[in-house]
Amino acid sequence: MMSLSGMPSASSIFQAYASMSASITLFKTMLNQMVPHQVQQYIVFKIRSYFRPNSSDVTLVIDERDGMGINEVYNAAETYLSTRISPEIQCFKISKRPKDTNVNVKFGNCGKISDSFEGVELVWKFVQEPGKNTISRFRDGDGDGGGSCEKRYFELSFYKEHKDKILNCYIPLVINKAKAMCNNKKVVKLHALNSNHSYNPSTWDSVNLEHPSTFDTIALEPSLKKTIIEDLDRFLKRKEFYRRVGKAWKRGYLLYGPPGTGKSSLIAAIANYLKFDIYDLEFSNIKRDSDLRRLLLSTKNRSILVIEDIDCGVELPDRTENRTICSTNGRSRDSELTLSGLLNFIDGLWSSCGDERVIIFTTNHKERLDPALLRPGRMDMHIHMSYLTSESFKVLATNYLEISDPNYRGFKEVQELIEGVQITAAEVAEQFMKSEDPDVCIEGLVKFLKRKRISNNEASEETRDNNTTHDAAQLPQMTVDCP
Repeated sequence: MMSLSGMPSASSIFQAYASMSASITLFKTMLNQMVPHQVQQYIVFKIRSYFRPNSSDVTLVIDERDGMGINEVYNAAETYLSTRISPEIQCFKISKRPKDTNVNVKFGNCGKISDSFEGVELVWKFVQEPGKNTISRFRDGDGDGGGSCEKRYFELSFYKEHKDKILNCYIPLVINKAKAMCNNKKVVKLHALNSNHSYNPSTWDSVNLEHPSTFDTIALEPSLKKTIIEDLDRFLKRKEFYRRVGKAWKRGYLLYGPPGTGKSSLIAAIANYLKFDIYDLEFSNIKRDSDLRRLLLSTKNRSILVIEDIDCGVELPDRTENRTICSTNGRSRDSELTLSGLLNFIDGLWSSCGDERVIIFTTNHKERLDPALLRPGRMDMHIHMSYLTSESFKVLATNYLEISDPNYRGFKEVQELIEGVQITAAEVAEQFMKSEDPDVCIEGLVKFLKRKRISNNEASEETRDNNTTHDAAQLPQMTVDCP
């Protein structure tokens, strides 16, 4: 055995350590001064890869977006992992809206979750990185705006020997489970351009669509209601048909008629029936064709795109005029929102970027629309929202007054008056809300209808008199012009 007398003293060990520490510190100082930081990182990476040439882990990165479009795997992972809450999570966010039954859980930065699949251990990690400042010209063509877009993604780590199983079995399982969860607790949402859309045009704000309108409550003619429901059902079942004939899986509707006839209520009823989210597209906030395309790509499948008051929402240059402007001034076609861009948005190449889409246009004046918008393939079904009839009045009476007896006092008189007066469902609903007593409401509606009939008759007589006077004033000129 080595004798104690042969061991170095504590002071000599301390001196050697101090000398080595000083040498390391001096070396690090010289290294930092002479070698750039990026080169240092590269050297360290190479050294680590040399000692660990075959890492046993594989990491899948699942970005929130796939280029300009939405990454459905990311959305499925977010939904699926909400059921895998565990004490291992370091940071997560919770929210609850007034009509939500449960608390909604989403993950904060660096949240980690463990999962297993057929004996394979997996680790999910959520990462949120601040984006770099960007310049956008979404709304204001003359000015620039700076903004930032956060980058969010999931990392899924596991042993590399299970890569095929995870890609071919586990990921499809996550997608299918997330889809089933969404269908079971589907809440229809209403999306609108967010308040910062001038800087980030591909994002939407959303709220739960709490509009109670359904096909059972909406005041429509029974035959029209049946026709709409059958058309929607047929659209949902024809995925293979659309693929076979080479058409995008979408359907276009035009709702036209006087104000107050229930166009918005019908849109809500369609959304509640299909369980499709609504994207309310305000053309007045869009200045270019390219922005319109980005907005289309940022919407999800199984959604309804609503463009209300298409006749007055924005002034669209004529297609011929637009081509002339582009050729003479050398301006890009994407420099403004054009009718050609709108048509391509509806049924051109960009319209095929998504499935199960419904596009609904509304207008009070169908005659003002460009004929190119009205043809089949763009607005496939034209639905005339007319004035109230005696049949649709029964629906309102049932909804507002809880009266379904056709022989109820005053009903026959109301129905006779309605057939001779142009009155909207909104006007009748307003009369029904003035009292909780059904008899008072019916009596008030009868008086309102009689006043409206007298007013309409007076207006018709005035119009007839004006036309007669106008024709009489033209007679001398007509006589002079005749040989």
